[in-house]
Amino acid sequence: MSRRPMARARASRAVLLLALLFATGAWAPPADAQGAPAAKASRAPQLSFDVLKGRWVRPDGGYMIAIRSVAADGKLDAAYANPRPLPFAVAEAKREGGELKVFLELRAGGYDGSTYTLVYDPKADVLKGVYYQAVAKQRFDVQFARSK
Repeated sequence: MSRRPMARARASRAVLLLALLFATGAWAPPADAQGAPAAKASRAPQLSFDVLKGRWVRPDGGYMIAIRSVAADGKLDAAYANPRPLPFAVAEAKREGGELKVFLELRAGGYDGSTYTLVYDPKADVLKGVYYQAVAKQRFDVQFARSK
């Protein structure tokens, strides 16, 4: 038997073995210089902060957040209405773990440090999270829907 068919057979077995190891998870892609797994080529696209712009209404009381703009560093030009307008003392967005998160703090009109900690849900087009009512020291699960 010539060497050529034997070499092809060995190469075929090697390819089959690598395919099997990869398919079963027994082999992982090489790590980068810091030891983290190499990045996948097909990552989901990052959401732009611009998706947060608009009017958001809390269905359980008509409270409204208006986000007029978002700076590149995540600072929000935003206001709150319940029903009269109130400024936010802190209004910022950030990307964390593939999510867009929003933090809002009110210090005016009897809110005394009450906060909204929200996450944008792109499938439902809602902001959902926790409202901390600082005066009563209570937390409430809340959701804001985009106002059409």
